[in-house]
Amino acid sequence: MSEQKFKSGFVSIIGRPNVGKSTFLNRVIGQKIAIMSDKPQTTRNKIQGVYTDNDSQVIFIDTPGIHKPKHKLGDFMMKVAQNTLREVDLVLFMMNVEQGFGRGDEFIVERLKETNTPVFLVMNKIDQIHPDELFPLIEQYKELYDFKEIIPISALEGNNVDTLLEQVKRYVPEGPQYYPADQVTDHPERFIISELIREKALHLTREEIPHSIAVAIEAIERREGGNAVYVSATVVVERSSQKGIIIGKQGQMLKEIGKRARVDIENLLGSKVFLELWVKVQKDWRNRSTHLRDFGFRADEY
Repeated sequence: MSEQKFKSGFVSIIGRPNVGKSTFLNRVIGQKIAIMSDKPQTTRNKIQGVYTDNDSQVIFIDTPGIHKPKHKLGDFMMKVAQNTLREVDLVLFMMNVEQGFGRGDEFIVERLKETNTPVFLVMNKIDQIHPDELFPLIEQYKELYDFKEIIPISALEGNNVDTLLEQVKRYVPEGPQYYPADQVTDHPERFIISELIREKALHLTREEIPHSIAVAIEAIERREGGNAVYVSATVVVERSSQKGIIIGKQGQMLKEIGKRARVDIENLLGSKVFLELWVKVQKDWRNRSTHLRDFGFRADEY
């Protein structure tokens, strides 16, 4: 019996705001990773989450929001989104069954008709309606577009999410494992945030702390229903004496590092930020490859 081939592919999740894309991603990946606002992004593809099991890897990507352009920038972003839909292996068009069909959905469907990429209709929040209400909605969407699969789920409760994943894996091609099995996201924001904190620590301590300092981002999350982003980070030093310098008298130095870094992080994310900083001694971390990977350094960068 021949060995099963590894499958991997890129899958885009699209849909109107608040249909549950982030909840779905966080459910699939198993932790909170989706935090970004809906502000236009200039990146071509935004990798949001990486799902890996024994025989496959699915890379979920975000696209600039698909909406009717109101200006030239919007038109440009719309074209970027359109190109992204052509480049992925599969598109998940997510809708909220509570909201039902909307004008935004109609606009998205028109864009989908311009691509040859297979599209699933993912009907989210089925835990919020009676099953009888689902069938007319399915018929309504079927008339609009020839979806490869129509899968009702509850991202919040986890209903049918495994079924959806199995179907997704059927549609992605054979391919390599692009990311390590334990990597769940590729947010450049994590790296930028860690650098902002490190910059403030180095600037404020001057010559007292050499470059034997790293910042590990422990958590970034946008709390449900809130506009604030919570960031937890650890400043890593090599010696106990350096830990004392970073914390400062009665914690004043760490407080000042956090205060200055928070301003920059708020500018980066466009949100109010609550920043929690810790300090940890990890002897000789710069010579340990596992620590280097933890802090975002790759073998080809040092």
